[in-house]
Amino acid sequence: MIRLGVIGYGYWGPNLVRNFAEVPGCQLVAVSDMRADRLAAVRARYPGVRTFADPNQLMSERRIDAVAIVTPVSTHYDLAMQALKAGKHVLVEKPLAVTADQAAQLVDEAERRKLVLSVDHTFVYTGAVRKMRELVHSGGVGDIYYYDSVRVNLGLFQHDVSVMWDLAVHDLAIMDYVLPLKPIAVSATGMSHLEGKPENIAFLTLFFENRLIAHLHVNWLAPVKVRRTLVGGSKKMIVYDDLEPSEKIKVYDKGVTLTNETASPGPQQRYRMLVDYRSGDMWAPRLDITEALTTEARHFISCVEAGQPTMTDGQAGLRVVRILEAATESIAMRGRIVELDAMGCAA
Repeated sequence: MIRLGVIGYGYWGPNLVRNFAEVPGCQLVAVSDMRADRLAAVRARYPGVRTFADPNQLMSERRIDAVAIVTPVSTHYDLAMQALKAGKHVLVEKPLAVTADQAAQLVDEAERRKLVLSVDHTFVYTGAVRKMRELVHSGGVGDIYYYDSVRVNLGLFQHDVSVMWDLAVHDLAIMDYVLPLKPIAVSATGMSHLEGKPENIAFLTLFFENRLIAHLHVNWLAPVKVRRTLVGGSKKMIVYDDLEPSEKIKVYDKGVTLTNETASPGPQQRYRMLVDYRSGDMWAPRLDITEALTTEARHFISCVEAGQPTMTDGQAGLRVVRILEAATESIAMRGRIVELDAMGCAA
């Protein structure tokens, strides 16, 4: 039985608490939050769970094996490092840390102590995203040409992070999980329309070693809510719409085939490009409809029991933070390309 404590019971914390409380093999033993009213809500719903105003008290509980950290981004590093040094497995809300250096330190500490470090990249655990990965890695989509995502809505404005670190982190995590290649460079532009606040709109372009290109658009000032991703391949094309109630994934047998035809022989041969358009059927694969957090909580506990890395381990969290850090650098230079190494790290 894995005994777990949760730090933070604000916006997202109650969702994690609810799911871990119902996971077989997990015992929710403690919750920490600085606000008394939130702790009162925990005691009312989970009378057997201990509550602490001070997270240090929760960390010092020897019977706790794992800690979930659901607090502001600026606190992730300190709390996660403290938990790891206390010998506890850790699940951290996204993003893993505010800098790549902090994220790397957490990864090193977890590996040194042989502890599970996981990041709450929730969308990776949805049936839709796991199906996308299956389609891409099976070769059914063919060579990937592009990855294009839009994640926009009106609010919620964050005061401590930009729209990239709040919204684009989701799409970068999905991209990191779905695509077989890692980006080698990033260019980003963005703008803040509130004085003294971080960017509320941003555009990221990621380059890969082959002709694959990715583009991400995130925005807190859109009049409508859009959560749509397109993956274009040489054989098939995928549309992922998270707001669709049922058919979130649609696979299209559409595309183009380009061939060069010699128009005339001789030393100065001329070539005519032939474009063959293919328009076939569309199908919507059946998806696992289990709540993503339920899948994630079960996966985290099973990985802790087995001593294995999760699908969204510290390395995945580190790759995402490094891209975000490079994109932030690019925005400061008005879109100048920032090179990444083969692992998605800022060069």
